[in-house]
Amino acid sequence: MLFGATVAFIVVAVAAVGTTLAAHFAFVDAAVAGLVTLAVLCTALAHSERCRPAALKIGPDGWSVWTRAGRRIAQGRVAGCAQWSGWLLSIALVGDNDRTHTLLIAADMLPPEPFRALAVEARRAAHGAL
Repeated sequence: MLFGATVAFIVVAVAAVGTTLAAHFAFVDAAVAGLVTLAVLCTALAHSERCRPAALKIGPDGWSVWTRAGRRIAQGRVAGCAQWSGWLLSIALVGDNDRTHTLLIAADMLPPEPFRALAVEARRAAHGAL
């Protein structure tokens, strides 16, 4: 659903750029600006899709976050955890280089029971890190 909303946003943005510039410049100039807008927004969408977390691995050395392509995005120990009324879980991972990565997990990304188990595990790991 989020992907569809993003595509709809891109279509609306390209149409807005084209119609706004067509009123002030030649149609060809407006079309070029619309195509440039389309290219920039599609490139940003592709980058976002490539970098989207797809897997979370919990191990004895810490947690790691991976993309669908098998590239590790973040790895480290859990330094903090916050949960907002059962809808959103925020987990802070601190790597070996002291760089912090924040992982946001919405409740609708997982079935209810695994989401609760993940929240408990994150709180337990964060409490142990303090």
